[in-house]
Amino acid sequence: MKARMEAEGIPPRYDGTWRDADPEVVKAKIDAGDPYTVRFKVPAGARVVIDDAVRGTVSWDAEATVGDFILLRSSGVPVYNFCVAVDDASMGITTVIRAEEHLTNTLRQGLILDALGAPRPRYAHCSLILGEDKQKLSKRHGATSCNQFRLDGFLPDAMINYLALLGWNDGTDNEIFTREELIDAFDIDRIVKSPSVFDMDKLKWVNSQHLKRMEVEEILDLVEEQLGFMGMIKEGADEAKKSDFIFATTALAKQMLETTQDAATNAKTVLGYSLPAAFADLEDGSEAKEMVKQGNFYGIAMKIIEMYESGSFPTPNSSNLLAAFMDGSNKAIVEDNQVGGDETSYPQAYKATMKSVAKEMKVKGKNLFHPVRLALTGEMSGQDVTKQMSLLALASEDDTAVNAEAADVVTIEARMEKLKGFCDSIPEEFRASKQAASDDAANRSKDGKKQTKAEEEAAAAAAAAPAVADPLDGYEGPPITALDIRVGRINKVWVHEEADKLFCEEIDVGEDEPRQIASGLRPYMNAEDLEGRMVLVLCNLKARKLAGFPSHGMVLCASNEDHSVVKLVSVPVEAKIGERVTVPGFDFEGEEGAPFAENKVGKKKVFEKIAPFLQTSEYGVPTFGGRPLLTSAGVCTSPINKGSVS
Repeated sequence: MKARMEAEGIPPRYDGTWRDADPEVVKAKIDAGDPYTVRFKVPAGARVVIDDAVRGTVSWDAEATVGDFILLRSSGVPVYNFCVAVDDASMGITTVIRAEEHLTNTLRQGLILDALGAPRPRYAHCSLILGEDKQKLSKRHGATSCNQFRLDGFLPDAMINYLALLGWNDGTDNEIFTREELIDAFDIDRIVKSPSVFDMDKLKWVNSQHLKRMEVEEILDLVEEQLGFMGMIKEGADEAKKSDFIFATTALAKQMLETTQDAATNAKTVLGYSLPAAFADLEDGSEAKEMVKQGNFYGIAMKIIEMYESGSFPTPNSSNLLAAFMDGSNKAIVEDNQVGGDETSYPQAYKATMKSVAKEMKVKGKNLFHPVRLALTGEMSGQDVTKQMSLLALASEDDTAVNAEAADVVTIEARMEKLKGFCDSIPEEFRASKQAASDDAANRSKDGKKQTKAEEEAAAAAAAAPAVADPLDGYEGPPITALDIRVGRINKVWVHEEADKLFCEEIDVGEDEPRQIASGLRPYMNAEDLEGRMVLVLCNLKARKLAGFPSHGMVLCASNEDHSVVKLVSVPVEAKIGERVTVPGFDFEGEEGAPFAENKVGKKKVFEKIAPFLQTSEYGVPTFGGRPLLTSAGVCTSPINKGSVS
């Protein structure tokens, strides 16, 4: 019967053979022990209608759709829909929120509830959650248990927050909620109909925002748990030393945490030393190899070795290894550009030593800090060097709480030995600073004659004059070339239906199709003021949904200090749509000048690290480290002086 109905393209249902049978015949069959089922007798012409909170009005022709359906199987076991309906009625359930897969079950349950004389609950059938491949979420997409997310370093409140956002928003662009805020804000009528995608990157971002709101002390136990998972803490370790190491590990990584697991993996990176044994082992074209080729590294590294062996290079004070992580009130420092300690502490001694080395070696800025960082840490980027060296000292001290083997600890002594071997392998041509050689040549006259006394005096005066501070001195973040900032034109603007602060924009950035971007400009501007405007768009941000709207990129704006005034960055009218914005002094050509991939920009928090150096000058010019943002038609401008760009 079922096969025939399916072949005829009609929903399989009972053919009614026993629907109106003689009760005496039925009783005789039962008494004879014949197997039977109990079915629900659907009234002729019955129609079930519900007002679904998500899908609106949904109705079914009950007789044509399901016919007389089973309540009790031949084994005497009641079917799911019968049990659910009876359970809802007996418990007084008022609202049922479930997946759209259960929508068709509502027909049977509604008929049963009506027959029982029980009120139907309100139904809300939510769309399925999809994997990033847009297929139904399943085990093959990754973690399958709540415990796995705990092991991976996710917070319970962040999980609840993120899961609530899958198919719901509160009507604003706010995406971070505490449990209490979710309870207060949740409204079933704001569940959206379209399916949501489980985006692991978005989950990590939500988790990172919850971690940022927590104090260091609040996550110490969670970080300790992660260090334990990795075997980095010795069993039976001294409690005081263990506490100090966990505190330092947490404070060091706090600002960049996406999960608590990141604190442990970051500590392992810091305690290791990835400088290769020889120059030739550096990857061709890598930032490290190109930096060594500039010639500053060799001299600075040899100076560090010399000072270390003579005992004059500062190292963390064993009596106060947490100095770099604590401010004057003994509160944890989490900002990477802030370092603790008083004038006699290790961080201040290190700073003074760097000034001395800079003066002696005649280098400054990245030409000093990059070689020093590579020499001491084996990395080209990372957190403050004094904090890293302090964590290493905690892992290297006598009776340390750290399992050196599991943590891959490379002591400062071992680093200096490896650094010696690396320096010995550097070719002679890369052992002298190219900048120094260039400066030396510039001091000679073009015809090769010696400088006159007046020229020598002028040069001496220039050398003695105080140098103008470069805003990028000490900057160790990603290059501005990592960002793909392009000129765009806003073609169309409309109001986001479900978010009070968002505009939805269609922007031409020189690609085959215009991009759709959501921006929080609605409180500051009118839609008609935006249409047709030329703007700057950060294009290499990974596409993500903002209040359900797929947004791919970010419109750059200037704002005052408290962000009460926000204005678009103005682009020269003759600039070309799609052209990349440049900054003087940086090479935007070739492989080195290519923008980072979208995943790298998000994962490495590239924009967040560059953003503090994106500011407007006293004349309203958007700059990076004091250098203007340029198009082929000239400098970009803004009406906001001494503000920020984001």
